[in-house]
Amino acid sequence: MAKKTKKKKLPLAYKPIGFALGWTSGTLAGIAFQKTWKVIRHEDNAPDALDRDRRWGEILLAAAIQGAIFAAVRSAVDRAGAKAIERSTGYWPVPDKGGRD
Repeated sequence: MAKKTKKKKLPLAYKPIGFALGWTSGTLAGIAFQKTWKVIRHEDNAPDALDRDRRWGEILLAAAIQGAIFAAVRSAVDRAGAKAIERSTGYWPVPDKGGRD
């Protein structure tokens, strides 16, 4: 019975850890994107959607690369954090339904 109670409380306890991991993954993804863009286009700054002097293709390419990097880094950091919690507590940190809310 104690196991079931602990399992229900773990997702709530994981929320602050998940927040910190999300912030960290966003920072890492931003750094990775800037380095990737510099390698691809040899420019320090990636185009923004509101850059008047950039073409659609450049803007959409930058957005697609940034989105892919962000998703990959976030997934890697989330998964590593969940596995670490499971190793240390014996419980998966989110309800069995899986996925984000």
